[in-house]
Amino acid sequence: MSRRNKKFLGLSQRTVAVAALFLANTAAGLPAQDSPAKTSKEGSSVTEQGKFYCNIKALTPAERARHKELGDKLMAAKNETIETPNGYKFQFSPKNVSLAELAEWAVAESKCCPFFDFHIDLEREGTLVCLRLTGSEGVKQFIRAEFGLR
Repeated sequence: MSRRNKKFLGLSQRTVAVAALFLANTAAGLPAQDSPAKTSKEGSSVTEQGKFYCNIKALTPAERARHKELGDKLMAAKNETIETPNGYKFQFSPKNVSLAELAEWAVAESKCCPFFDFHIDLEREGTLVCLRLTGSEGVKQFIRAEFGLR
């Protein structure tokens, strides 16, 4: 195992979860913001983004490209999405998505989307890898919109 992968496995669940959200936003092609307090200008109109935002400057262009690559892979490899009381749980086969890839995505996501709580679990005797995204009130609706969930 590479040194980089070992580092990711030692991160907190929150750090991993935040990275997961960023990937989802990137994969969905959603706009990003510099901070929650800033506004975006479209022509002459200004819109408030609220507490859920993406700090596009948190990742370098190379990190953003890698994050998108991982996000696309995760979305394509997702076996099931389960709604939870305060978010969503995404299930993957460890044959298709490694624990290290999920952690890498979550770490990057946490840099730009600090409002997510990330939970990575290895379940069913190692035959299921899960990512739960949770957060404060309203995050569930945000996840549903950003990930195109119904």
